[in-house]
Amino acid sequence: MASASKLAEFGKKHIARGIGRSTELVIEKGKGTFVWTVDGKKYLDLTTGIGVTSTGHCHPTVVKAVQEQAGQLTHGQVNIFYQRPMLELIDKLIPKMPSSKLDTFFFWNSGSEAVEAAIKVARHATKKQNIIVFQGSYHGRTFGTMALTTSKTVYSAGFAPLMPGVHVAPYPYFQQWAVHQADPEKFTPEWCGEEALHQLELLLKQRSDPRDTAAILVEPIQGEGGYVVPPKNFLIGLRRICDKHGILLICDEVQSGFGRTGKMFAVEHFDIVPDIMVMAKGIASGYPLSAIVSRKEIMDLQPPGSMGGTYSGNVIACAAAKATLDVFNEENLLANCNARSEQFFKGLKEKIPELLPEGVKVDIRGKGLMIGIEFMGVPYGFASKVAAEALKLDTIILTTSIYETLRLIPPLNITKEEVDLAIEKVVSSIAVAIKNL
Repeated sequence: MASASKLAEFGKKHIARGIGRSTELVIEKGKGTFVWTVDGKKYLDLTTGIGVTSTGHCHPTVVKAVQEQAGQLTHGQVNIFYQRPMLELIDKLIPKMPSSKLDTFFFWNSGSEAVEAAIKVARHATKKQNIIVFQGSYHGRTFGTMALTTSKTVYSAGFAPLMPGVHVAPYPYFQQWAVHQADPEKFTPEWCGEEALHQLELLLKQRSDPRDTAAILVEPIQGEGGYVVPPKNFLIGLRRICDKHGILLICDEVQSGFGRTGKMFAVEHFDIVPDIMVMAKGIASGYPLSAIVSRKEIMDLQPPGSMGGTYSGNVIACAAAKATLDVFNEENLLANCNARSEQFFKGLKEKIPELLPEGVKVDIRGKGLMIGIEFMGVPYGFASKVAAEALKLDTIILTTSIYETLRLIPPLNITKEEVDLAIEKVVSSIAVAIKNL
């Protein structure tokens, strides 16, 4: 077998350069919260493939379901057949939805495709074109979703002209709004939420009339934008504005869904129900599957043949998703997520601030096991240096957004002992990076 370095060099030579990669590791197996490289080195994985393997790597319940399904049927093409795993998956999903009104599904392969499916549904149902998204959003890198993504220019630079009809409104990113420095007396998360809603209302008056606006597309908690949790009044206000103007509210739960925030879906923290909800990542424990769900009267407006795809709702991925939901129930993953979240936040908030020199601030935020750590007053690239130090400690963490932000995305079944280890590794990595400032 070739060495890890030679395999990595082979990959550099033959895999598209457009793929950004946070490490040069060549891995060959994973189990639970850990992965192993081809040369046998073990790493603590706090990325879960960017929020995908929420039940941990190779959960035995999921593995067994996939193996059994692979021996029975590997492809039940959605435009030709119904297939049992998809139907049984829907039956398991319906009780997990934030409302019984969300009862009609369409399955695709990736989050980007599911977002595009949601846009198709919204434009067709409303007979309107425009889509409003938010500053810092991430909805994908396919041609359609590039126009909807605003978290980093690298995702769309050089590929114009992009899909038309997209307008961008401010997202209430409390830590980064300039007024924070101008008037700290009045600046609260709730004020920030109201101001963002005010700016949205202006956009509807100045750039995208409600009569031309099909949908507002929002991440209930921003992912690539920095693990930003908006104030509750913002999402409640979005629901109110959509109802007022006859606009559909689409919630992108690709990264925040399936237990990541301590509830099955992040919208449950805000007491709202979207018209269309987008799902992917944690839905199938690593198998390519995504979905949208909406009310039947909206979905049924589309004519047969307008939706589909060769691998849409692949039968093996559906079997993995069914097994994933079984793990949620049998192992009470939401309860573990919330307990380990409390442990993470307590440890990080106790230990990180005492490391920081004068002039450096930290914001440790998030919900559940969707944890962001943003540093302010540090040089550009600081978060990447922390991630590099963590790798030296056999720990994999990711950065996010254009700001100096780390994100921790461990599996939902991470143990108490593994959280203690993770806190130790993260804090040690930050300490070294701070020392080298």
